[in-house]
Amino acid sequence: MGSFSLVHWLVFGVIAILLLGGGRFSNLMGDVAKGIKNFKKGMAEEEAEPTRIEAQRAAEPAYKTDAYKAEERAHEQR
Repeated sequence: MGSFSLVHWLVFGVIAILLLGGGRFSNLMGDVAKGIKNFKKGMAEEEAEPTRIEAQRAAEPAYKTDAYKAEERAHEQR
């Protein structure tokens, strides 16, 4: 009930072509095709290059809490 049938989509397409003009519609579809082609090319290049993830050191706390100081003393005693 809420969706359009094939006839509705065909009428909509014909009206769009009449309003935009054949050449304009053709150029629009050409631009869409170029965009899809560039997207696929970018995805292929991304897969070809292995990415390297480098680990970063954990940030030091701005101030040392009592629990942090106790933990440091425990490590020094070992």
